[in-house]
Amino acid sequence: MTTTTSRPPRNGVDAPTLFATLDAVRGEPSLAKFQFRATNRWVSGTHNRSTIRGFYGAGQEDTSRTQDFTYDADHPAILVGNGNGPTPVEFVLHALAACLTSGLANIAAARGVTLTAVESTVEGDIDLLGILGLSGEVRNGYQGIRVSFRISGDAPDEVLRGLIEQSRARSAVYDVVTNGVPVQIDVTTG
Repeated sequence: MTTTTSRPPRNGVDAPTLFATLDAVRGEPSLAKFQFRATNRWVSGTHNRSTIRGFYGAGQEDTSRTQDFTYDADHPAILVGNGNGPTPVEFVLHALAACLTSGLANIAAARGVTLTAVESTVEGDIDLLGILGLSGEVRNGYQGIRVSFRISGDAPDEVLRGLIEQSRARSAVYDVVTNGVPVQIDVTTG
């Protein structure tokens, strides 16, 4: 069994636990199987609310979260909503930025790089002709997404850029967005 080199906590990341997790999964790959979940309930109009709490991971149902996370989604008035929350497609941008940033913090800690600031801006372009069913040639989703990072820390420019590249290479959300994933929809009526 290979043991990963340990580093002290850095950037708010518990690097010793990160390395212990890598070693544990390396020794027992079934611990890597996770299932995340969200439930959603319609409120009114285009307003709906998602709740996230439990998940399965590391061989068991997780009970460490003691409260639900709730997120409202809605359309803005120009898209016949009431602006009670970001649009669902904006949550995709948030998920992408959050995943890349979380990975970046972990990778920096693992490589011994102290970060002083990380900011990103994510932009996605959508042509409503697709969503509105006015063109069969225009896709419903984003036609392109751009991510811009500003990062500073105690490492040279090429090392900081390498952190972002490694985060992109290991990002689950980047993978979902760029490679797609099969989605099964089941319906119960009544």
